Amino acid sequence: VQLQASGGGLVQAGGSLRLSCAATRSIFSINDMGWYRQAPGKQRELVALITRSSVPNYAESVKGRSTISRDNAKNTVYLQMNSLKPEDTAVYYCAARSGPGDPYYWGQGTLVTVSS
Repeated sequence: VQLQASGGGLVQAGGSLRLSCAATRSIFSINDMGWYRQAPGKQRELVALITRSSVPNYAESVKGRSTISRDNAKNTVYLQMNSLKPEDTAVYYCAARSGPGDPYYWGQGTLVTVSS
């Protein structure tokens, strides 16, 4: 499956962004979809995942500030991020896998820059 991420940009601290990840085929059979991010000089880390039955899992760093959702009819996953902080600055990668333990498919990444 190919994944197309969009929605990144430059925002001031305290602002909001919504990222979208559109798949080129049905995501109904894909159990986990979500987002990872990689800041300069740091390893890629989980931001949020959502299962096929829409059970979310958030990194502690974004919990309470972000909401992940999934629209199987549109083959799209969304990440609403609020109260953004400069430390949220990173390239955000959309990811999908058939199930736990399976390899991820990755999107091309979208840059989020939060200015202080």
